[in-house]
Amino acid sequence: MTRIQANLLLLTAGAMWGMGFVAQSTAMEAIGPLLFIGLRFAVAGLAMLPFALRESRNAAEPLAAHQWRAFLMIGVLLFGGMTSQQVGLLTTTVTNSGFLTGLYVVMVPFFGVILFRQWPHRIVWPATLCALAGIWLLSGGGAVALRIGDWLTILCAAFWALQVIFIQRSAAGTGRPVTLAVTQFAVTAIIALALAFAFEPVDMTAIRLAAPEILYAGIFSGGIAFTLQVIGQRYTTAPQAAIFLSTEAVFAALFAAVFLSEQLPASGFAGCVLIFSAILMVEIVPALRRPRQPAG
Repeated sequence: MTRIQANLLLLTAGAMWGMGFVAQSTAMEAIGPLLFIGLRFAVAGLAMLPFALRESRNAAEPLAAHQWRAFLMIGVLLFGGMTSQQVGLLTTTVTNSGFLTGLYVVMVPFFGVILFRQWPHRIVWPATLCALAGIWLLSGGGAVALRIGDWLTILCAAFWALQVIFIQRSAAGTGRPVTLAVTQFAVTAIIALALAFAFEPVDMTAIRLAAPEILYAGIFSGGIAFTLQVIGQRYTTAPQAAIFLSTEAVFAALFAAVFLSEQLPASGFAGCVLIFSAILMVEIVPALRRPRQPAG
């Protein structure tokens, strides 16, 4: 797979996540955040399990113990990101949550340098700031007053950044992206459901009411989108992946306008332009500066 094809997969994942935000916001009217997360990723794991089993049968060698440990750790990071975002939404606004979650775009290259001394292409830094500015405009372009929910959402952004980095480090070497995806789904579902049964009301009528949102979030924005993320990150860098995945904010705003009748102001359109400008920067500039192969 070429880097362009991989980045298109990440763009598709961002679009599915954007649509999933609509499902997520309406599902919370019926069930609690932990129950929604648990059911969503249980569905995601079951939907992708046949593909993971086929991948396992076709694998040249079994996964080593340290690779399974890495997969489990990524699952814990996914659970941490999803839960801190959902709980944060209880005491913050959707606007603040959308912007603060987008901080992972900035955190990914910084964490890469701090943890692994991985310096990205120089264009990533201005592109990252450009994408962050776009997310800020999409969220309304106002001041963000930090409350407990906001700090939880910043913690969510840190979890997402680490998840993106460790997927990039784990997926490429194992050749088992679908197995990694299903493993992180299973870990997230088990932890979330255990906590939901302990701390949240579990009502079958409420679950049936939220079933369409659970199925979409589980199969599409969960199973398919996160699997596309893992596959795409085998062929691109973590900072570039973060920028492409940040299009989630663009698609969330567009789908909210279509399905929830939310209006996208002029600043929102300007934010979309900035995010897609960042994508063009990380796609075009490295290609222009790549040395040409000698003829013959």
